[in-house]
Amino acid sequence: MKNKIAKDYYRQSTEPVRLNKYISDAGVCSRREADRLIEAGKVRVDGKVAVQGMKVTPGQSVMVGKKKIGGKNEMVVLAVNKPVGVVCTEDMRTKNNIIQFLKYPIRVTYIGRLDKDSDGLLLMTNNGDIINKMMRAGNYHEKEYLVRVNKPVTEEFIRKMSEGVHIVDKEKKLDAVTRPCKVEQTGKYKFRIILTQGLNRQIRRMSEALGYRVEELTRVRIMNIELGNLRSGEYRKLTDQELNELYKLIEGSSNQPYVK
Repeated sequence: MKNKIAKDYYRQSTEPVRLNKYISDAGVCSRREADRLIEAGKVRVDGKVAVQGMKVTPGQSVMVGKKKIGGKNEMVVLAVNKPVGVVCTEDMRTKNNIIQFLKYPIRVTYIGRLDKDSDGLLLMTNNGDIINKMMRAGNYHEKEYLVRVNKPVTEEFIRKMSEGVHIVDKEKKLDAVTRPCKVEQTGKYKFRIILTQGLNRQIRRMSEALGYRVEELTRVRIMNIELGNLRSGEYRKLTDQELNELYKLIEGSSNQPYVK
């Protein structure tokens, strides 16, 4: 039996909610995509074409295209050990995309990307609010990685990585100094790093800026969720204890949509 905090997330409210949130909570798509569907006239409420900003209750009939939805289903949060080569995208035209790889029976999406050349912990869920609360950099939630580089790690490298590194990519319109972070050497060519932001290929770009090349990168923790002994390519549902701790950690976090 879920405890009270967990129940609060699963409980279906009888209060009116914005239609885009209702659609997102049903696991259909993100709020932003729901807005696009509403704008395109593809959503009907009680048989009538929906309009932006309207509110609905769980008792109303909501159709997205030809699919009838029923408000918030039981929330699913999965821990996945993503292998190298699998791509974090919902574009089904992309080979080896995470959705096709996982083949989960209901729609889930990833909470923060893990690049194609990296492996390790990836969280996936059908709840848009949790995605926003966990991934906004302003909420300072931790993500931990184990990294192997192409040449010996030095004290200077560790110091510069931890203090913040200026990274630039004109193609990606990226020009930033990374946020100070925790870094420790774990071997001659290895280090552990804990980030509270998620810039595009951040650890790889930080290392490159200091003259190193990342050869292996594995994410081992997101907030309180650890990769543990989950095998490559496998997934599991989070335990009640993990969910309860996660809810406590994100309780005061902003849930405004995450902008990559």
